[in-house]
Amino acid sequence: MSTQLPSLASLRAFEATARHLSVTNAARELNVTPGAVSLQVRELEQTLGVTLFDRRPRQLVLTEDGASYFATLRRAFRLMREATEELLARKRAPMLTVSCTPTFAAQWLVPRIGLFEQVMPGVDVRISTSNRLTDFRSDGVDVAIRHGLGRYEGLASERLIDDDPVPVIHPALRRKQPLDTPGDLAHHSLLHDVHRQDWRLWLDAAGAEGVDAARGPVFLNSNGAIDAAKAGDGVALVRLSLVAREVADGVLVAPFPEGVMTGLAYHLVYPPAALDRPSVVAFRAWILEQARAQSLDDPASPSLKVMP
Repeated sequence: MSTQLPSLASLRAFEATARHLSVTNAARELNVTPGAVSLQVRELEQTLGVTLFDRRPRQLVLTEDGASYFATLRRAFRLMREATEELLARKRAPMLTVSCTPTFAAQWLVPRIGLFEQVMPGVDVRISTSNRLTDFRSDGVDVAIRHGLGRYEGLASERLIDDDPVPVIHPALRRKQPLDTPGDLAHHSLLHDVHRQDWRLWLDAAGAEGVDAARGPVFLNSNGAIDAAKAGDGVALVRLSLVAREVADGVLVAPFPEGVMTGLAYHLVYPPAALDRPSVVAFRAWILEQARAQSLDDPASPSLKVMP
């Protein structure tokens, strides 16, 4: 059986009076008369069946029950005020929703997004991760980052990172089972993410013969394939930008780091009308600059090329 709460008006009157220890100051804060505050506090005492104040001449003192009740109510009202301020701040701040794959978010975007928030502190960025194509209108997405050929009907598509996928393998597995030519992949387990066509495109572009592009386990995203490669379970085909640190640290080896030209790349995709919003314009400029900076500063990514 739930306890019926006193009226919010009486709780507000008590909390304000207890905080000020003054009916007059509480009435001024609540924009009511002192008589109304006194009446609400007395109604609260009657409802609870306790005395909350020791009413002395020209002085209010909280009773033991009143002090205990006030301590809890003060925290509750503070939480309500903070929740209200947070809600209003979110309504005031422009929201920018960026859609990208979980792997790109975890490996590339999230570690850098704090830099954008420094440039545009008034913009609330929300990263929506998905492997499916974005419906900008129904999904409420402002911009998307997708890996592919960059042809999206009715949308603006800017080539962001020209980053052809490369096979990566654990050094111990390569020593055990050599991988010196693309044809050697016939003797290895191929690790796939949801983009199973990537292996077929890469093998065709590399001129590898006798390799079954459909063979091997499939993971929900590139993170799973990368983790499996790091565990020595096979060869993963991933964008070098996503494993640049692992390659630099020797955790993974890229036997063919120069890549092959499959035509695949990361693209910044958005409806043309999105550039009417200053937050989208700012994000576009920022992410293009970040991609250029990585191309210039990351020695672990010799094949990573950023389009101007």
